[in-house]
Amino acid sequence: MAGRERRRTALVTGANRGLGLAVGSLLHARGFRVVLGGRDEEAVTTAASELGAEAVVLDVSDDASVKRAAERVGRVDVLVNNAGTFLDRGDPPSAVPLPLVEATLAVNVLGAWRVSQAFVPGMVEQGWGRVVMVSSGTGSFTNGLFPQAPAYSASKAALNAVTVLLAKETDGTGVLVNAVNPGLVRTRMRPDAKRSPEDAAADIAYAATLPDGAPSGVFFRSGAVVGW
Repeated sequence: MAGRERRRTALVTGANRGLGLAVGSLLHARGFRVVLGGRDEEAVTTAASELGAEAVVLDVSDDASVKRAAERVGRVDVLVNNAGTFLDRGDPPSAVPLPLVEATLAVNVLGAWRVSQAFVPGMVEQGWGRVVMVSSGTGSFTNGLFPQAPAYSASKAALNAVTVLLAKETDGTGVLVNAVNPGLVRTRMRPDAKRSPEDAAADIAYAATLPDGAPSGVFFRSGAVVGW
């Protein structure tokens, strides 16, 4: 299995810093060909160079950018949809500016959906693939939606729905599509969080390297399946 993993390609979006970079670093250490995707060409190129990985300019909210990235990267075996934005902390649902909600959904939901559409068909064609949606406990009805950040919370709930839909579509194809709640991670979005990106990356790498026959269409937290 280790030899096969070394030949596989992992694309991580939003990967020039923070959690995405930590995931890329961990998968690189496990022998994957890692491609870091990010909007800022200089930042993502620098990050990839320091890691010994590859870089691709990728704006998940832009059709043309995703198409160019897909043409450049080629076949992808593991896709980690990590790119996200958090714009509305403190805004109540009754007053949050809807343009802000639209901007959040454009990245957190449609961005992951757009990138998945670019790469999942190739995974199905080759009969193997792993897609990981980096979600949040704020998007879980079991855990409790978060009214203090309604745009972010709703976007992650919608991302969870996309996860289930793609998993149903790819059932039996060798492609597994799952979401991960990494918890509160110390990144630019949450500098106050206690969990390091490196710790959280292990949870995402777990879902990205599931063996054949593992669950698809589920929500993972620390390697365990939790309720949506």
